[in-house]
Amino acid sequence: MSISLRFYNTLTREKTAFAPIDPQNVRMYVCGPTVYDYAHIGNARPAIVFDVLFRLLRHVYGEAHVTYARNITDVDDKINARALRDHPGLPLNEAIRLVTEKTETQYHEDIALLGNLEPTVEPRATDTIAEMIEIIEKLIGNGHAYVAKGEVLFDTKSMADYGQLSKRPLDEQQAGARIAVDAHKKNPSDFVLWKLSSHNEPGWESPWGRGRPGWHIECSAMSRRYLGEVFDIHGGGLDLIFPHHENEIAQSRCAHGTEVMANVWMHNGFVQVEGRKMSKSEGNFITIYDLLHTEKFGGRQWPGEVLRLAMLMTHYREPIDFSVKRLEEAERLLAKWPAAEASGATPCDTVINALADDLNTVAAVQALHALAQEAHGDPDALAVFAASAAFLGVLPEKTEVDEALASAVDALVALRLEMLKAKNFAEADKIRNELSDKGIQLKDGKDPATGERVTTWEVKR
Repeated sequence: MSISLRFYNTLTREKTAFAPIDPQNVRMYVCGPTVYDYAHIGNARPAIVFDVLFRLLRHVYGEAHVTYARNITDVDDKINARALRDHPGLPLNEAIRLVTEKTETQYHEDIALLGNLEPTVEPRATDTIAEMIEIIEKLIGNGHAYVAKGEVLFDTKSMADYGQLSKRPLDEQQAGARIAVDAHKKNPSDFVLWKLSSHNEPGWESPWGRGRPGWHIECSAMSRRYLGEVFDIHGGGLDLIFPHHENEIAQSRCAHGTEVMANVWMHNGFVQVEGRKMSKSEGNFITIYDLLHTEKFGGRQWPGEVLRLAMLMTHYREPIDFSVKRLEEAERLLAKWPAAEASGATPCDTVINALADDLNTVAAVQALHALAQEAHGDPDALAVFAASAAFLGVLPEKTEVDEALASAVDALVALRLEMLKAKNFAEADKIRNELSDKGIQLKDGKDPATGERVTTWEVKR
C-alpha cells in the first residue's frame, strides 16, 4: 500500500503532503526536557505525540531510514549554580552530569512506561558547546550578531523576515531567554547567544571570554550536528513557537545561509489540569512520576498505557484538559479491549491512514476500538488488533495467571457453555457473575468456521 503523509505545518499554516529531503534518511528533531526537575505531564505530551510520528515514519520509510533526535537540555543557570555548589572540585561538565543524572534517569524511566521508543540519538547541550561557539562566530562574521557588555546578541533587524514562524511584528517581540539581559541591546527583540560568567559562575572558554550559551543556540547546534543544516521535521510544544523556535530559525538560517531550518514545523497543544493552567502556585503541578507511582492524582496510581491513551484521545494540535475523569474514560476503553501479544501481523490500514492524515490519533483510536470489537473469538482479527495497538503503543499486556487458577476458570467456562446450550440462562449468568466478582472477565464470540459460541476470558486490569 502506498501511504501519503499529510501534516499541518506551523510555518505555512497549511496541511500539505510530506516529501522528505532524502527518503533514505528522514530526519526529525524534537525539543526534549530540561533535566533540572522531574518532568511534568505537559512534558509527556510531546514525548508521546512525536513518538507516534516516529513510529509512523519508520513504518512508511523503514526503521533504518529515520533519524529522530530529541535533546537533553543540561545547560541552565539553575543547574550550573547547583553543580558549582555541590561539586566545586570537578570539571563543569562532570559536575553538571552528576546534578542532572537523577532527573534524566527518571525521565527515561517515566517515558518508557508511557510506551515511548528511544530516539535514534539524544544529544546533550553540554556536549555541543564547541558547535554553539562555531555558529556564534559565523553569525558575528556575517553581520547577524554583535558583542555588547560581555554578551553576544543576535541582531533581529539584520534578518529581513525574522518572525515568520510566529507571524508577530518585530516591534511587538521581546527576547525570551533563561539568561537575563540588560538594556544594551540594539533592538528590544535581540536575544542572547553567549553571556560571560563571573568568577563564581560556571562557564566555558570562548573567543569572548569564559561564559555560557543562551537557551536558543543549543538546539541550533545540536540539530545541525546530528541532522544537518536543513532537515525534515522540527517538533515541540505550542509554547515554544515564540521565542524559542523563532530564534532557532533565525540563528540557523543566518549562520548557514539557508532558506529554512526545517521544512515542516509541528507543535502540540497545551495541557491543562482539571480545567486550570498547571503551575506550582496553583497546587496542580503534576509530574509523570506522580501519576505513575503515587496517589497524588485521583487518589491512585495510573498505568502508563492509560496515560498514553488519554493523550491520544485528543488530536495533538488541540488543547487537553487532563483530568481524573479523562483517565477513567481511557481506562474503561482499555478494559474493553482484548489482551493479546503482537505476533508479526501488519497494523490495520485504517489505523495507519488515520495517522497519515496529520497524526489523527482520535480517528486511529476509534478504528482500534472497532478492531477490538471484531477481535473477540477471531484469531486473525485479534492478531491485526494486537499489531495495531502495539503500533500505537497501547497494547494491553497479558496478565500472567497460575495454572491452577486457569484450570479452574476453564472448567467453569465449559460448564457455563453447557448451561447456555441447555438454555439454563439463570445458571449461566450465575457463573458469569461469580467469575466477574473474582476479577475474571468473560468474552463471548463465534467460531468463524463452525458458527458455534466460543468464550474467552482474561483477568480484569
